[in-house]
Parts: sequence; structure tokens; C-alpha cells
Amino acid sequence: MGFAVGSACFFIGPFPGFVQLVGASADGVVFFVGSVFFTLAAAMELREGTVRRGHRWGRDPSWWSAAVQFVGTLLFNLSTYSAMQESLSTQQENRLIWTPDVFGSACFLVSGVLAYRVAAGPGFHPRRMDRAGTTAAVNLLGCVLFGISAIASFVVPSTGSILNLAAANWCTALGALCFLIGALLSLPRSRDTRPPTAS
Repeated sequence: MGFAVGSACFFIGPFPGFVQLVGASADGVVFFVGSVFFTLAAAMELREGTVRRGHRWGRDPSWWSAAVQFVGTLLFNLSTYSAMQESLSTQQENRLIWTPDVFGSACFLVSGVLAYRVAAGPGFHPRRMDRAGTTAAVNLLGCVLFGISAIASFVVPSTGSILNLAAANWCTALGALCFLIGALLSLPRSRDTRPPTAS
């Protein structure tokens, strides 16, 4: 549920009408709150994966996907917290906001690829388009969109403006929508009482 709440925050935050409605400061708080929910959910996922395996590290791609994702959420915490600070110079914006955002997005992309590999199997060709495969594919698309958004949000030193504000906003919103769909697909189905089938 934490990923769903965090995704909703990142979906709402980029809309220009929302910024005009609540102001830039409140909009920054929405992004930061969303990143905190991402971190809480990622920490729980990593803990569950560690408990299930009985130890850390190893060669389990599912565990590494959760671990890299958790690091990415921490970088988003840094980025969104810094974005709430006022009167930052262009260099400070790129160093304190853009840099952790880019690295956090890169972590999400690596995590998404690992998760998709687990769901799809060898060769990255899905064995079947089941719920897990669909969830992994939707989340991977969200990771790609977040990566594009991060690159587009670079502040050009010569002008002091964002490289491509429209792409940054749209890709953030669409990426968050993918994560929201993925989070909802991951929720357990209470009515599904059929025994698991052997794969």
C-alpha cells in the first residue's frame, strides 16, 4: 500500500494546475511525502525478502531488486527534501536535487530490470502474461519514464531553466501512474482461494 500512496503523490505533484492551486512549497511537500512512502514500502519489501531467504546478499535477483530499489528511494528522499529548499542556485539545484534524482532513477531502472527478469525468465521473454509478469512489465515502464523525467529535469546553467519541463512533468506523472497500477496489481486477491499451481 505504501507504493500506491507514494505513486499517487508523484502522480498528482507534477500537474501545473495542482502547483498553482497549492503553491510550490506545498507541492514540494507532496513529492517528499511520496518519497517517504516509497522508502517505507521498499524497506518492508527488502525485509520480507531477507527474512524469506534467511540471509542477505547472495545471488537471488529478487533480493537484489528490492535492495537496489530501497537505495533508489533513499536518493529520492534526498532529492525531494532538497527541492523544498528555497533560493538554491542552479549549481545547487543540479547537485542537491538533480544528481540524487538521476541516480535514484537509475537504481529504479536496475531494480525494474531485475524484477522483470525474475518474472519473465531467461531471455527476457515472458513465459506467460500472468499477473506477476504484467506487474513487472508495468513497473519497468514506470522506471523508464522516471529515468526520462530525471534527465529532462536537468537545470541548464546558461539559462537557469529546466531542460524540458513538459517532458519532466509528463514522464513523472505517467511513471507514477505505472507504479500505481503495479502496486494495485500486487495487492493480494482475497477471493482467489485456488491452490498455487506448480510452475
